[in-house]
Amino acid sequence: MLSDSRAETLIKSGRTDHLRYFLGKRRAFDEYWQSYKIAVRNGYDITDISLWCDYVDMLSSLGKDIHSPKFLCPTNLKAEHDRRQEELNRQREREEITKKQQKAMEDEKRFKELKSKFFGIHFTDGTIQVHVLESVREHLEEGATMHHCVFSNEYYLKEDSLILSATIEGKRIETIEVSLKSFEVVQSRGVCNKNTEYHEQIVNLVNANRRLISQRMKATA
Repeated sequence: MLSDSRAETLIKSGRTDHLRYFLGKRRAFDEYWQSYKIAVRNGYDITDISLWCDYVDMLSSLGKDIHSPKFLCPTNLKAEHDRRQEELNRQREREEITKKQQKAMEDEKRFKELKSKFFGIHFTDGTIQVHVLESVREHLEEGATMHHCVFSNEYYLKEDSLILSATIEGKRIETIEVSLKSFEVVQSRGVCNKNTEYHEQIVNLVNANRRLISQRMKATA
């Protein structure tokens, strides 16, 4: 590597600190050399080579021209590095949201294939209302409101589970999972997975009406 003309250039210019960085990082010369040459030719003093290379990586990820002095020679490297980091984080968040939205659309189709036969099921004891969740979005809202994992753990795609919500006057009280094998309550959880004062009442209400679920299952068997 020391016979490499790029290494010789750095040695002659007294940038042995930059040479050590390039030699210590695999493929660093190939990744950064063209950008490095442009910055140096424009009289830019790279005081922190590691931070600068990290900055160039972010420029590349953001689709910026890494051969333009406009981007390669920031007046305040640290401030510009941090600004680009925030910009990259926002871009990644947008990409993640888009990815999740796409997956949700795909999941919605599969969810309806699995659970649409149970849509419309609801019952009450006069105080507590229980109904089947009928979309992926409803699972998302249920999980967000109740602070539990019914959405993040993708219960809506579990073939042997059906998720219902127990409410009182429109307020969510507990989320119920029913087994589609035994038609019994597997679990019923309130906010942060805690049981509420209505827990036993909810479980008894669901178990008393499980025939509504089993009838739908038999009707489409």
